[in-house]
Amino acid sequence: MHAADGWIHEGERADDLQRNGLRILQNPQKFCFGMDAVLLSDFAQARAGERVLDLGTGTGIVPLLMSAKTEAARFDALEIQEESAEMAARSVAMNGLSERIFVRTGDLKEASALYGKNVFDVVTCNPPYMNDGAGLRNPEEPMAIARHEVLCAFEDVARESAAVLKERGRLFLVHRPHRLAEVTACLREYRLEPKRLRMVHPFADKEANMVLLEAVKGGGTFLKVEAPLIVYESPGVYTQEIYDIYGY
Repeated sequence: MHAADGWIHEGERADDLQRNGLRILQNPQKFCFGMDAVLLSDFAQARAGERVLDLGTGTGIVPLLMSAKTEAARFDALEIQEESAEMAARSVAMNGLSERIFVRTGDLKEASALYGKNVFDVVTCNPPYMNDGAGLRNPEEPMAIARHEVLCAFEDVARESAAVLKERGRLFLVHRPHRLAEVTACLREYRLEPKRLRMVHPFADKEANMVLLEAVKGGGTFLKVEAPLIVYESPGVYTQEIYDIYGY
């Protein structure tokens, strides 16, 4: 019997994260983490002793990966969907990380009420990207909640991140390029100054389909645009950087 077997519920699987022997529980019928979460966990930076909050953690992929890649002291993970939060907590326990990662069921719109103000050094967030809700078959499905602004809007993410972050604290997020102007304007409204940006392109000759962004609470107006991240060298073949990020 594998060490993960006792933790797995019906319909779930335990996936190897290729980092420190970590595994994560997922239910392919409900929602599985995507590349955006993995790229966010790599782009985000946390220093030794820092406290990190992951807003809308889903099954806990970002804090799990960051626990292996950084020396942050503590990760708090907030998830509104009880089933996902419960699965994330089991993944944390399965990996023996219950003293370092703390999962909580709750609404990110109330993050500052739940955790207090000016308490975190770092906030990470992979927010819902779609803001129209058009064509949603069932807005209560886990996939819809994760991808569409059904339960929260980007302004909620900006407001609550600014509230829970210490002065000069950093917010790391992944979003869609077509909403970058709106996202940037919203962040600045809450004194979150964009400081570092990286576009993600599926192929070198294709337009970007993701953007990674770091903002600093109370930061100055200097934005560093990093070299683009290219996902595929050729169809079905990742670039070396993607292999490195995934730990293969």
